[in-house]
Amino acid sequence: MPYPHLLQSSLSLSSFPANFPKLHSLRLPSPPSQLFHLPRPRRLRSFLRLTSASGDVDAFTENSGYLFQLSVLEADSLAAYDISRITDIFKRRPFIVARRLFQIGTTFGKWFALRYVDSLMERSDQMFEVRAAELRKILVELGPAYIKIAQAVSSRADLIPPSYLDELSLLQDQISPFSTEDAITIIEQELGLQIDDIFSEISPEPVAAASLGQVYQARLRQKGQLVAVKVQRPGVQAAISLDILILRYLAGLIKRAGKLNTDLQAVVDEWASSLFREMDYRLEAQNGVKFRQLYGNLPDVVVPEMYVGQTSRRVLIMEWVEGQKLSGVKDLYLIEVGVYCSFNQLLEYGFYHADPHPGNLLRTNDGKLAYIDFGMMGEFREELRDGFIEACLHLVNRDFEALAKDFVTLGLIPPTADRVAVTKALTGVFQNAVAKGVSNISFSDLSGNLGVTMYKFKFRIPSYFSLVIRSLAVLEGIAISSNPDYKVLGSTYPWIARKVLTDSSPKLQSSLRSLLYKEGVFRIDRLESLLSESLRARAGKALVQNQEGGESRVVIKQVLSFMLTEKGSFVRDILLQELAKGLDALGLALSSAATARLPFGITFSISRMTDEDKINLTTLYRLLLLMASVQETGNSGKVVGVGVGQQKNQEINLEDVSSVLNQLASIDEVLPILSIIPELPPESQQQLLNLPVDLSGRLISRVAARTIRRVFV
Repeated sequence: MPYPHLLQSSLSLSSFPANFPKLHSLRLPSPPSQLFHLPRPRRLRSFLRLTSASGDVDAFTENSGYLFQLSVLEADSLAAYDISRITDIFKRRPFIVARRLFQIGTTFGKWFALRYVDSLMERSDQMFEVRAAELRKILVELGPAYIKIAQAVSSRADLIPPSYLDELSLLQDQISPFSTEDAITIIEQELGLQIDDIFSEISPEPVAAASLGQVYQARLRQKGQLVAVKVQRPGVQAAISLDILILRYLAGLIKRAGKLNTDLQAVVDEWASSLFREMDYRLEAQNGVKFRQLYGNLPDVVVPEMYVGQTSRRVLIMEWVEGQKLSGVKDLYLIEVGVYCSFNQLLEYGFYHADPHPGNLLRTNDGKLAYIDFGMMGEFREELRDGFIEACLHLVNRDFEALAKDFVTLGLIPPTADRVAVTKALTGVFQNAVAKGVSNISFSDLSGNLGVTMYKFKFRIPSYFSLVIRSLAVLEGIAISSNPDYKVLGSTYPWIARKVLTDSSPKLQSSLRSLLYKEGVFRIDRLESLLSESLRARAGKALVQNQEGGESRVVIKQVLSFMLTEKGSFVRDILLQELAKGLDALGLALSSAATARLPFGITFSISRMTDEDKINLTTLYRLLLLMASVQETGNSGKVVGVGVGQQKNQEINLEDVSSVLNQLASIDEVLPILSIIPELPPESQQQLLNLPVDLSGRLISRVAARTIRRVFV
């Protein structure tokens, strides 16, 4: 849950009671801390009661007070999501369910009726902002479940009209708080201590309030650290339980009425399970610890420390982080940091933040990206991660037949589906989207265009998939607010390309080989594309910013470091194999050309080269061009796929190969590579020395095999 850090306290000295004891002992620090300090005697609770607006009732409590009539035992039984238990509780309270249905129906019905009247009276544009504000108030009154749904779309600047976007964004951290006195009671009950035994200072009012709870700034009495104290809203589990029961029932009706193949109730269950886990702050603290261990060391990523030992189910204590909401500062570099961090979450470790809305992402005062909420997390299993990567690869390379198979792996379509029809449909949906190149692929366009096809072929939406898609969609939405042309898939694909080239997973290595070879023919254009894209995957400001005179060295060092490590062994083996084939074909072409000039040597002409030899010679030419282009990349300041789509089906003559060999052999071209070698690790230097030996062995083996074959066959 978010907390703004530049919020000023509205309290002044005149707001204190005249008879408040020892008023002079209060320390009033400069903003933004606004913590209030009292001596050791137990006066902090009394002070907070006197200074808080305890008479005010938040809109949700005022409109949903009947939900708190559950017994303590029943409320405690809702600590974890269990739809059968929820059903049993509210089955005994049909009046409460009916009243809630009536409240939801009449509230939304009135709003839609007003919108309809606006359209009839042709005043929709004039009343647009008014209706947006009314919708926000309705969502606040209906409570946390509807606020959470609204938050899911509140960052989509490309989908939500600006007036609605402005209003819905207020739901991220500007919801009416509940009373501080109730918060004190919860803190003391949950932690088993008096409030002034825990904190030496605490803000008299919450610095932020959201759908599930609110945050106070405080200082621990024993250790003195500045912390954020999150306190859960009273009755929130009962309220959400009833709304989930209703939403689940409606999902069943929609599924049957629309004859959908997707189990919408399972999707609701997955979302509800995640929401209930979010309401257990002990789990959130554990999530925060794990998130910090996995991603806290990434460049320019900040993950606050969790005080697990001082956290309970309804009270969370964590390190205070100063900063501003990411969506408010429009820092495109931090957007890229977020993309890189999301890549690591989704595709490296599978433990990802499922609720990265703008209120949960901050730009710290020193320009780093901070994650501050870990209640809604997701797990992405390895086989699904690999399937997702394969789907992205096949999409970018327009292999729609393979993409249809990926959809089966991901559980989007049943294995019994008509693959031919699905492939044809996917081709129609995606071919225009990918025609402009991977950097221009919009995630929202892909998901939107896929909708009709999903309905036609009865696609299923696996329960895990909704959180993954939401995470990516929200991230793109935040970026679009700063840069309307931003494409999250275009920014993520370089990391996907690098992972495919470097991962040791047998499944991904098999996918890479299938991608690079078609009917036994090496498709170098795809390797060029993967390599050029992988070089765009850079983490750290030093690599993102232009470096005068140093970009070429950076690129060459990146390529060599990758190719000479264990991670690059699979691709290195493919390249050595193709180089050996090409050099063998080159030797055959040279010998054939030489013998053709001898008297009576016409029978030994170049016609002895097979079609495979000619293809291998073409591949050699393009590999040499690729090697040359790596050095030229730094001079241009950008990475390009050299040769992609060029000379793909043309025969390469000896003059072409000779010109490239001469270019690579020139001292100016070799020096950049030679100068990098001393900077490589010792094991990489040794691997570099082994390359000529390895290549020679492969070449000798191939020449010997061909000679034996021609002599004895």
